[in-house]
Amino acid sequence: MTEERLIISRKTNNKFFLMIAIGVVLLIAGIIIAAMSGGHHAEGHGEAAAAGHEAAHWSKRLYMNLWLNNVYFTGIALVGVFFVAVQYVAYAGWSVLIKRIPEAMGYYLPIGGAVMLVTFLLGGHDIFHWTHDYLYNQFLEDGVTPNPQYDPIIAGKAPYLNFWFFLIRMIAYFVLWILFFNWLRRNSIGEDLHGGTNYYHKSIRISAMFLVVFGVTSSTSAWDWVLSIDTHWFSTMFGWYVFASWWVSGLSVIALTVIILKQNGYLKLVNANHIHDLGKFVFAFSIFWTYIWFSQFMLIWYANIPEESIYFIERLGGNGGHFKWIFFTNLLINFAFPFLVLMTRDAKRQMIMLKIVTIAILIGHWLDFYLMMMPGTMRTDAGIGFIEIGTTLIFLGIFLITFTKGLTKASLVPVNHPFLEESVHHHV
Repeated sequence: MTEERLIISRKTNNKFFLMIAIGVVLLIAGIIIAAMSGGHHAEGHGEAAAAGHEAAHWSKRLYMNLWLNNVYFTGIALVGVFFVAVQYVAYAGWSVLIKRIPEAMGYYLPIGGAVMLVTFLLGGHDIFHWTHDYLYNQFLEDGVTPNPQYDPIIAGKAPYLNFWFFLIRMIAYFVLWILFFNWLRRNSIGEDLHGGTNYYHKSIRISAMFLVVFGVTSSTSAWDWVLSIDTHWFSTMFGWYVFASWWVSGLSVIALTVIILKQNGYLKLVNANHIHDLGKFVFAFSIFWTYIWFSQFMLIWYANIPEESIYFIERLGGNGGHFKWIFFTNLLINFAFPFLVLMTRDAKRQMIMLKIVTIAILIGHWLDFYLMMMPGTMRTDAGIGFIEIGTTLIFLGIFLITFTKGLTKASLVPVNHPFLEESVHHHV
């Protein structure tokens, strides 16, 4: 098999940079509008107090958007590594021709780690209620007067939810993920250069280890980065829920990239059967996400335990119905749309159908993460405006630059993979 190299034209790269530039302009515009709108609240509150509140408001909104987008894109990058590992451990042959795409997704992980660290150190107080020290002291400084802000539930979680342990966990996740990503990638490129089955068997062993690490860290990172925003609330299914959202988003990125590359004359050996398999994955895991969503919702609704049901009350009827439209849009885009459109065999084999569905899913699951994070912090101050769109465009541009650069670093066809022939003749 001859290798196939991806060349990213300057024009395409400029589009990515333009996307980032537009994002920056929108973000700045959004911050200016948010800061200036403080004037409307000023009367009767004292100008300075209102201006202070507004400054806090937009900075908090900015940190929340940085956090939201970074968790979303980090998850997609991680799913790339997870997908590769699953294929190795399953001895899968069908996916060999598209393997380089999920492989390249992992290149975003170091950026994700850096952004996560900086955002937490600068905006941790705005994002996480549990980072405030006053919640943990039962008494005021005199040691006698009870502290009205003391929170026994949060104080009880202090051994796990505390600044240093949280920071150590965050760094550990990224170090492990990046380590395994580089390890798998090195073996993959080594196989291209030297051939033989040694690299293949080594990759299986690395993948098996990674899957154990992923099994633990994908859940604990979901608890840390998303669940702990609503510190009082808990759900035994939350790790699965975030994983399902990441996983179906990652699958959509893989499928969408395969289609775009194919439409641009690359991946000539990829046929309708590979597209069909990707379509089946996207279809199946949209239903899986809905299953987890429904299980979590129904159990909490049915049990009617106040401390659990508050999560859904805030998103459905609470906050003046502020998030209600997102709540239902979430279900519509992430379940009803892919389920109805991809139901037939033909739809899963048509690139245009799959392209529309995967783009919708990527927008839908961004909204899903928005719904997981914003009601717990921004309450009714949340919105989808210039700040949200701008930040998302910046992250999307950065992700696309690192991802496409990763794709150009090796042949799109893993030329010496032992199962390459099987993948070329794959038939469903």
